[in-house]
Amino acid sequence: MTILRNPPRRGFCADEFALRVQRMQSILRAEELDAVFVTSPSNIRYFTGFDSQFWESPTRPWFVVVPREGAIIAVIPEIGAPEMARTWVNDIRTWPAPCPEDDGVSLLADTLSAVPRRFGRVGAEMGREMALRMPVSDFLDLGTRMPEMKIVDGTPALWQARMIKTEAEIDHIRFICEVASDAYIGLPDLISIGDTERTAVKRLRADMCARGADSVPFMPAISGPGGVAQIVCGPQDRVLTQGDVLFIDTGATYDGYFCDFDRVYAVGSIDDAACRANEAVWQATELGIQAARPGATMESVWKVMATALQDAGSIGNNVGRLGHGLGMQLTEPPSFREGEETIIQPGMILTIEPGMEYAPGKMIVHEEDVVITEDGAHLLTIRAPREMPVIS
Repeated sequence: MTILRNPPRRGFCADEFALRVQRMQSILRAEELDAVFVTSPSNIRYFTGFDSQFWESPTRPWFVVVPREGAIIAVIPEIGAPEMARTWVNDIRTWPAPCPEDDGVSLLADTLSAVPRRFGRVGAEMGREMALRMPVSDFLDLGTRMPEMKIVDGTPALWQARMIKTEAEIDHIRFICEVASDAYIGLPDLISIGDTERTAVKRLRADMCARGADSVPFMPAISGPGGVAQIVCGPQDRVLTQGDVLFIDTGATYDGYFCDFDRVYAVGSIDDAACRANEAVWQATELGIQAARPGATMESVWKVMATALQDAGSIGNNVGRLGHGLGMQLTEPPSFREGEETIIQPGMILTIEPGMEYAPGKMIVHEEDVVITEDGAHLLTIRAPREMPVIS
């Protein structure tokens, strides 16, 4: 029987959004920016609460301006005004989109030019793990319409704000992590030897949605004898066979927030080498959770896990990092990697994701989601069992 957990209240109160804007404005002042404007669904939703399935249409651009002081401003197509008016945003400016000859560019330029000016600099989503959701030609045109303002990369300021989650955000992510954990635990009852990777994903995805997930946009599944060669593609119609390892990663959402963690299963019995590799990766995960404490650098935690994997006989890891940030995007900064000097702080939500290739084409990866508190990392997921669950 499927046990349903009690979800947190959908949406956020006006005070929550005011807190986010206040934090952003404090950062803007420190970074000497008069405003930042955002175009991507996650950033627009972060500051306003506005969401729409219409994001699937690339026809119309959408903009939200967060000034250094004062209220935020939505500069959006007319079609979105009624729903934006249901949010906490009061200043809503529209144009009759789509209008390719001027799709909000002049209106956005006028809006940015009118914000209180001190530094003559406006930030935009130009950098790490962000993207402009507007035509590049329009973005370049925007700069010519505001000769008194310089458009610069606002990404560091945006991530500085979003990297630390509020208690309400943490509650959302905790819920979806628990939903996905419950479904992972129940998967061996839903599939058996002889089913395909694709069947496993269909049943697991349906179970997660039945338990309370809004959607499961990310679910690669890969299987292979003793391990897998990669972790980002699939599923295929490959039949699960005695001796396989089945890897499934999941990015399920609740009210705009992701979980991101994997589980590995033994299909029947697996050989001793795969068991030893699984034990090594499980232990590296434990070490990563213990090391992820406030004040540590992301690189220092990476080194703890990487050293353990190397000592266990790892011959490689094509993932390129051993975990990352998590929130309204499946992956967010920072990354557990060499050279990443970001300081871990309370309120961060991170994935602990060690993996090792123990033989050519045979890789084992584990992943858990944690929230950083004053006294260390606390699991949001239900910890994977030390030995692989068996599909029979």
